[in-house]
Amino acid sequence: METRVQEKNLATASFKVNGMTCAACASRIQKGLAKLEGVEQANVNFAVEKASVQYNPEKVGLSDFIKTVEQLGYRVPAEKVQLAITGMSCAACAAKIEKKLNGLPGVKAARVNLATEKATVEFIPGTISVKDMIDAVEQLNYGAHRIDDDAGRDAEKEAREREIRRQKIFFIFSAIFSFPLALYMFGELLGMRGVWPDILFNPYFQLVLATPVQFIAGWQFYKDSYITLKNKSANMSVLIAMGTSAAYFYSLAVTFWGDRFGQHEVYYETGAIIITLIILGKLLEAIAKGRTSEAIRKLMGLQAKTARVIRNGQELDIPVDEVEVGDIVVVRPGEKIPVDGIIIEGHSSVDESMLTGESIPVDKKPGDEVIGATVNKHGSFKFKATKVGKDTALAQIIRLVEEAQGSKAPIQRMADVISAYFVPAVVAIAVVTFLIWYFIVDPGNFTRALINFTAVLVIACPCALGLATPTSIMVGTGKGAENGILIKGGEYLEKAHRLNAIILDKTGTITKGEPEVTDVVGLNEMNEEEILRLAAIAEKNSEHPLGQAIIAGAKAKGMDIPDPNNFNAIPGHGVTVEVEGKHILLGNRKLMRQHGVEIAEVEEKVQELENQGKTAMLMAVEGKMAGIIAVADTVKEHSQEAIKDLQRMGIEVWMITGDNRRTAEAIAKQVGIKHVMAEVLPEDKANKVQELRQQGKVVGMVGDGINDAPALAAADVGFAIGTGTDVAMEAADITLIRGDLRGIVASIQLSKATMRNIKQNLFWALAYNSAGIPVAAAGLLSPVLAGAAMAFSSVSVVTNALRLRRWRFKPSH
Repeated sequence: METRVQEKNLATASFKVNGMTCAACASRIQKGLAKLEGVEQANVNFAVEKASVQYNPEKVGLSDFIKTVEQLGYRVPAEKVQLAITGMSCAACAAKIEKKLNGLPGVKAARVNLATEKATVEFIPGTISVKDMIDAVEQLNYGAHRIDDDAGRDAEKEAREREIRRQKIFFIFSAIFSFPLALYMFGELLGMRGVWPDILFNPYFQLVLATPVQFIAGWQFYKDSYITLKNKSANMSVLIAMGTSAAYFYSLAVTFWGDRFGQHEVYYETGAIIITLIILGKLLEAIAKGRTSEAIRKLMGLQAKTARVIRNGQELDIPVDEVEVGDIVVVRPGEKIPVDGIIIEGHSSVDESMLTGESIPVDKKPGDEVIGATVNKHGSFKFKATKVGKDTALAQIIRLVEEAQGSKAPIQRMADVISAYFVPAVVAIAVVTFLIWYFIVDPGNFTRALINFTAVLVIACPCALGLATPTSIMVGTGKGAENGILIKGGEYLEKAHRLNAIILDKTGTITKGEPEVTDVVGLNEMNEEEILRLAAIAEKNSEHPLGQAIIAGAKAKGMDIPDPNNFNAIPGHGVTVEVEGKHILLGNRKLMRQHGVEIAEVEEKVQELENQGKTAMLMAVEGKMAGIIAVADTVKEHSQEAIKDLQRMGIEVWMITGDNRRTAEAIAKQVGIKHVMAEVLPEDKANKVQELRQQGKVVGMVGDGINDAPALAAADVGFAIGTGTDVAMEAADITLIRGDLRGIVASIQLSKATMRNIKQNLFWALAYNSAGIPVAAAGLLSPVLAGAAMAFSSVSVVTNALRLRRWRFKPSH
């Protein structure tokens, strides 16, 4: 995936990285990428096996990143796609297309065959789409379409399954050879020599069994160690290779030359069983890690595979990724809506539960918006496609969740720092352990010193530490998406649980944002109908919800609303216009005072309306008071419940609004809010957020994500209420798709659950290593038990993270 960051002229590239075995690998790749000239920031996540790089495209590019990753001994996996090419007439055509495809960002290699009229393109998934390739060919005036049948396959899932199959084969292979060695080990422990077959105790037989395990099943650790050490670093594989090799080669020496230095005990079983257990651990870990990204697969599974479009007067069924903006799409009852668009013909009801969580279908008519992946329930309709491919609401949600799952929470930085220094420190501790045992504790006992050296190396592998945070973040953000909570990254998931003050915008957040005209009061011989008509004309060019309510009220009475002249909207005050040659002011007290209009005669009536929770708008014609229009916005169904839940959680709740204090306090009283910021201009909302932060509070701001953008950005955590629009997603750290304030409560509960899970993981990972190393160094832990414990520590961390999948929103009351 590649996106531009315009203000800094930077681009962002995200791509998969295969071959990492622990957090130290991720750290090494991250450092390698960060060193490249033009790279602003690099982030490599071990758990999701993904790298994300922010860079200057004029200085460095994707090919440089792939080269760096591969030089470090890792792989950037590629996919292949076949395109049928039409319109080629000679080899020059094929060469031209091949050159064009090879020049696309994200394409590793492209080959065009003139004879078969096919192009085979190897590309980095996530950086370029098949449609981009087809568009590039069509720009050269040739035709192209995808001919393979795997358009909907999940490449990441396939790669995971290949890794699981590989580790399963290695495990079965090594288990078969290790089983007799395990019998030998228990035979020695239980004194079964003479009872069990003698061949089990024969060192040459053990050598034959251990060698395939050590150098076939265990070759992956040697290969990875070589690459890692060549790049002047160390990781989990180094510890495993060192520990098992020490046991194997010592045993080999004893087998052939043991009589020369008086040693007869061999430890072939140590290396073989450790490798077998660690491969089992990697197998279980791969299976468990695959389940952490289940949320993404669920979201991707919502997408329609085909669309029925009208082209040249004919209905055609085409793959959904070939739908273009402007296409007329036909949807029949029971079908999924393929892309986003606007209905142009027909009526129906649509199940939008995947987006809003509301199970009740929504009635749709011409002019209404429909969202891709929602389900048409009853009628048939046609709609015009407005957003396709990566621009649809579902695609944006998937992108947001993918980016969040690949992000790092601040708490992970500690684990990253520890992991970077852990392996060299462990090697040093192991060497010291060997020397102390050999020269001080049990002088001259090479065997005992070697066994303890091996146990320290094996027990201390930092896999669990590297997985502790990212696996929980993956499951937490995925669980959020399933519940209509889109979290931009681990940082915000972590911050949410520390919030102790929440500022709620009133209109559209606490209230429905759909106000209605409730009262019209005429003054100075102006009748109510005339007041409403003039007000509607004055507000015709306004986008403010109160203005829209007045226009709706006038239209409901069948009034004609011509365009006004010299329209001027004054934020936080109202509007000034000319209507039928008259100068009209429509707004609040501030607007009237600013223009010197006397309002004393209406103050009592205005206060009465405001005490009822209504917004009173004053109208002046030619500098004199002419009337009052009262508009009321009803409170959302669950606002009061959500606010009570937040207060029960010990969070201070504030309401912020541009309304006057009386109206604001009337609404606040309805929902149980004690702290009110009234008469606040849009540009001052961010300052109000900063004021609370300066008091030492951790502040969340909740708004619609458009006019509240500065305040959302100023808060510690910004929540956007809405349906996942571009602006809402960009402005906020967390987007609540359902537009329900209970989503804030759910976000904080999810944050607490995730942080609790991360702390459990980190505690057990650190406690396990901290306790295990001295126990192994003291000679109280056999290498085989150390290997088993190390292998299953990673599995336990991932399994604990998967417990988050059972999380459910629970109201505080």
